[in-house]
Amino acid sequence: MPNNKVTHSSLYAIGDLQGCAPSLDALLGRMPAQPAVRLVGDLVNRGPASLATLRTIRAMGGRAETVLGNHDIHLLAVASGVRKKGRHDTLDDILAAPDRDDLLTWLRHRPLALLENNFLLVHAGVLPQWTASQVIDLAHEVEEQLQGANWQGFLADIFGNASDRWHDDLRGIDRLRVVVNALTRLRYCTPDGVMDFKTKDGPGKAPEGFMPWFDVPGRRTEDVTVVCGHWSTLGLVMRPNLMALDTGCVWGGKLTAARLAHDPAERTVIQVDCPQYCDPLA
Repeated sequence: MPNNKVTHSSLYAIGDLQGCAPSLDALLGRMPAQPAVRLVGDLVNRGPASLATLRTIRAMGGRAETVLGNHDIHLLAVASGVRKKGRHDTLDDILAAPDRDDLLTWLRHRPLALLENNFLLVHAGVLPQWTASQVIDLAHEVEEQLQGANWQGFLADIFGNASDRWHDDLRGIDRLRVVVNALTRLRYCTPDGVMDFKTKDGPGKAPEGFMPWFDVPGRRTEDVTVVCGHWSTLGLVMRPNLMALDTGCVWGGKLTAARLAHDPAERTVIQVDCPQYCDPLA
């Protein structure tokens, strides 16, 4: 059962925030003082306080690091004028903020993947063909574009479902689009790594021929513990080599932090109940 009385200091991972700053404040209040945290992305959007969420995490300095999620990349694209706001977006507070440019610059300099002490942190998932070190190398290719002078042009080209499978000979924007799609959008894939982007339901609703990415036999990241979010209908999952932490905060579920320990029995879980800001069935 979740334990909300943690007295020791450790490194924790936190699930998808999606602009739920009040829930983040409540969660941090139940954690050790001055915690070091890693966030699995989707810091913004759908919740009521995306601006406050970014400011809180940025103000934590070196104690906090995050990978980018699909909503974070969407924000960068909207802010740069290459993508329209969605009907359910709640990004206006950031777009109108006096520190908007500083926050967006900070955000686009966040990584797409982190590998620390044999924990591989990504927002969504990894393709079965990729090793952990390859994930980091491929993430760096995207990061170079996001942090470069032509980052707006890169974002104008990066979205799309057509790039749904990996080939070692992929080059250019097709290669980078597959990397972004896998690391920020993946839930289901085939055993040979073809991605499905439509199905958001839990594993019992997998499309024919597809399976959760982490269940593909022989995936090449089985030797590390992947820490991810993105999949709220999956919920909290703790396996020896998987920590899935999206527990549906913005949908009225919980916000979850879990201690990064290789022994699942030592992964202290801290959770707070969250108001429902969005209807998942709407």
